Amino acid sequence: MAHQRPMMPVQELPTDQKLPVTIITGFLGSGKTTLLNWILTNKDHKKRIAVIENEFGEVAIDDGIVIQAQEEIVTLDNGCLCCTMRGDLVKTLHDLLERRDNFDYIIVETTGLADPSPVAVTFNLDPKIKANTRLDAVVTVVDAKHALQHMREKKEDGVVNESVQQVAFADKILLNK
Repeated sequence: MAHQRPMMPVQELPTDQKLPVTIITGFLGSGKTTLLNWILTNKDHKKRIAVIENEFGEVAIDDGIVIQAQEEIVTLDNGCLCCTMRGDLVKTLHDLLERRDNFDYIIVETTGLADPSPVAVTFNLDPKIKANTRLDAVVTVVDAKHALQHMREKKEDGVVNESVQQVAFADKILLNK
């Protein structure tokens, strides 16, 4: 049996000093990436934003915004960072927290087929992430033209309708199209 080091206690920051995080979710084609591109190109907010983007998105973040690509981190022309979620969200967040001085906000864009609740729960389960971030909002982008079709879709027993979960879990809903 391998010797395990004891976990060091994590110093929790006061809420007003924690890094705010917004999760953007919505069904495929709803406009999540369009919203994200608008946020990243809009300079009025004066925020340096780190973006964790799920790699299954239909449309990538606008190539015109990207100026330098590194392994999993991409620096954008407005001082933002973009990480492609290639597996472990916790590892990605830990890596970002090591670079915290480079940005002051995190946006997580989920795939259109994702239930946002496991992503949101991540911010309360890991001690380092909980100590340094606060979930600011879960924004669900809804395609008004196709919303009812997606929400009425019948699933197999025990299978969650992701579009229903996305709307139910949101604290902000943005109707699009």
